[in-house]
Amino acid sequence: MQYRPTAAELLHDISALLSDEVLDQVSVAVQHKVRVAANIAQILEREVTLAGPNADRELAITRGLLGVPAGDPAPLAELRARLADSLRAGDLPGHNDDEVWNALVQIAKDDLAISKPGHDGWTGDDWGRQS
Repeated sequence: MQYRPTAAELLHDISALLSDEVLDQVSVAVQHKVRVAANIAQILEREVTLAGPNADRELAITRGLLGVPAGDPAPLAELRARLADSLRAGDLPGHNDDEVWNALVQIAKDDLAISKPGHDGWTGDDWGRQS
């Protein structure tokens, strides 16, 4: 049973309260701090909502690039380190540069969807790569 309100709903309400009701009631000197607090609540709301699915997708992408079976119990942090080592060594057999690029762009876009929504539409085209 899911108790209501959820953490995401509470964070949304905190952000709305700060932005819609508190901001105009405080001094100009405090308004920036209220905006920052509201923005932090929005980031945390997205983190609560998106972090799980994003981590699952990153795990699948990383396993695919490394050739690790889906049932492998290696944690994401370990697989990230292995992927970084493989990228530095230029050693990802069975994958061309475009496949690797698109996989890394997807991981970055998922991170941006939490930290900087609106920037998660980036495709990498401005780097001279195909998306």
